[in-house]
Amino acid sequence: MPYSSPQALRLLRLGTQNPFATFREDQELAISQIVDRPSRLLLVQKTGWGKSSVYFIATKLLREAGGGPALLISPLLALMRNQIAAANRMGVRARTINSDNQDEWDEVERAIRNNEVDILLISPERLANGHFREKVLGPVASQISMLVIDEAHCISDWGHDFRPHYRLLERIVKTLPSNLRLLATTATANERVMNDLVAVLGPNISVVRGDLNRPSLSLQTIHIPSQAERLAWLAEYVPKIEGHGIIYTLTVRDANLVSSWLKSSGVNVEAYTGESGDAREELEQALLDNRVKALVATMALGMGFDKPDLAFVIHYQLPGSIVAYYQQVGRAGRGIDSARGILLIGEEDKTITNWFIESAFPTPDEVQEILSALEKSQFGLSVPDLMTKVNISKGRIEKTISLLSLESPAPIVKEGSKWQLTVSHLAPEFWERAQRLTALRKEEQAQMEEYSRLESGHMDFLIAGLDGEPNTINASRVLSPLPSTVNSKLVTAAISFLKRSDLPIEPRKQWPTGGLSGYGVSGKINPFYQTQNGKALCIWGDAGWGKLVKEGKYYTKRFDDELVKACVDLILRWKPTPAPVWVTCIPSTRHPELVPDFAARIANELKLPFKPVLIKTDERPAQKAMANSTQQAKNLDGSLAINDQSIPNGPVLLIDDMVDSRWTLTVAAWLLRLKGSGEVWPLALAQTGNEQ
Repeated sequence: MPYSSPQALRLLRLGTQNPFATFREDQELAISQIVDRPSRLLLVQKTGWGKSSVYFIATKLLREAGGGPALLISPLLALMRNQIAAANRMGVRARTINSDNQDEWDEVERAIRNNEVDILLISPERLANGHFREKVLGPVASQISMLVIDEAHCISDWGHDFRPHYRLLERIVKTLPSNLRLLATTATANERVMNDLVAVLGPNISVVRGDLNRPSLSLQTIHIPSQAERLAWLAEYVPKIEGHGIIYTLTVRDANLVSSWLKSSGVNVEAYTGESGDAREELEQALLDNRVKALVATMALGMGFDKPDLAFVIHYQLPGSIVAYYQQVGRAGRGIDSARGILLIGEEDKTITNWFIESAFPTPDEVQEILSALEKSQFGLSVPDLMTKVNISKGRIEKTISLLSLESPAPIVKEGSKWQLTVSHLAPEFWERAQRLTALRKEEQAQMEEYSRLESGHMDFLIAGLDGEPNTINASRVLSPLPSTVNSKLVTAAISFLKRSDLPIEPRKQWPTGGLSGYGVSGKINPFYQTQNGKALCIWGDAGWGKLVKEGKYYTKRFDDELVKACVDLILRWKPTPAPVWVTCIPSTRHPELVPDFAARIANELKLPFKPVLIKTDERPAQKAMANSTQQAKNLDGSLAINDQSIPNGPVLLIDDMVDSRWTLTVAAWLLRLKGSGEVWPLALAQTGNEQ
């Protein structure tokens, strides 16, 4: 199948929208190699080099020569949207089937059957979908001209806890016909990852690897331990940085927090996380159009987002590895002479990354609990069913069954909505891999901490960490480092902001799977008996009020008067309507005076009567010992009641110190409403952040 250089160049210029564009080093070589003959190619090139141009041009040339459609495995929806736009400019008919476009699935499937799709983009998880494999991929599998695996480093061990379904590709590749073209691309592959990929995708795979240096990036690390000071730094310096960028956080909670703070400081930003849902495409476009100064994002806006003139990437916290950091900071400076990559280092960074490392694999006890529960169930168990059988959080259950189902052979399989045991046993290699990857993550974390201590040579360190050639090209225009000092007035404002950052407590609308036999309830909760939308003052242990709550709960055994004032201020800002006319609280047998004393002081400040009408009928394990919401509901079942006091019939403020699953508040509200109370407004000092 002949390669056409003039046609390839024409397509490049259409795709880049640059009539004078020329191929970068090795771009044309890669296209011609994949088009001219059936082969396998691993393309390792830095972000912004143009890897997507290679596979879209190759697809177009193969289709023009009579070849079948291409299949592209892509990890992120943001990446898919950008890729489809680039493909369409070249006249490549690119379509996708993903969780965000379900209303288009039937039409896309018809287009595939009618040979009206040149390249189909899917996530790795789609390969595990039986309908897709049988009804969509099956009929055209023999006609596929090229398999493209984008962000191929996710196949290796490095990608395990990012997208485990990439492991399916290892098995698929082994079954491919030898004459099927395979193109794997990545920007972040050190020698270990390269060896993994060659082992999985080879053995007869060619490797084209380019220079990893990013001369346009001026990198800087700044140690600012406290969250308030880092927020102040962002408010002071982000508006002063020329251009537009991304601010990365490690958690969704912090993305929302930083975004809210910067907005309150007059900086035009928006939060972008895995929870942004349908708004993600609009948020991406807002940054592409320079309608926002920055997106405050988790890794959901990592691989694939392409804005050539992105002027800065700031990390609010230390990422867990050099690979992740290079991926994210590499969003900046692709098409401009100079850009900033700034890493802020805080006191909570290691705690967060340790949590990610330690939660990447299930424990042996968790696996045994789940397998035992499945063994006892003849017809299998769904995730909600499992939550009633095992004291493991919903997230941990989902992670465990996902990883077990990806083993080969797999000890469990999904039939409809239920998981069942197979005849296979979990191989020892599963635990060997878990131990090896956990140790590897610790090494990567230590390497990133070493990077954070650098005063110079940052790009050299990153390139060496990725086993690239030393940096021999200086930045096009080295930018002066930004100050590490922080404006004291902004720090004070940030502290005040953190103390005002209350959180919603949403009402539960459904009783747990199986109901609560002690109360004789199941199914939907009648809205009349639900709580109203409540408030929590803070997150347990966080900056702001969180540490003071923790101190009162476990050390002084009395909540500080400052917390009383803070809650009263919160209520006055909140203005629940109809307003509460009395106050009550959740009882505790372990700390019988703690919450009643706090609630009584709030009632006194509000000049409302305090009536402790709820009682505990018996001793149960602490709710924090229950790992998922169903177990917490069952643990509570029948243990909460109303005493003999008369209950006012007006709205009530229901106070507790901690809220996680919301079941205690839910049952208390139901009991209060049954006894004639008015609307129930929940108020808690802190959310634990562990709700499942």
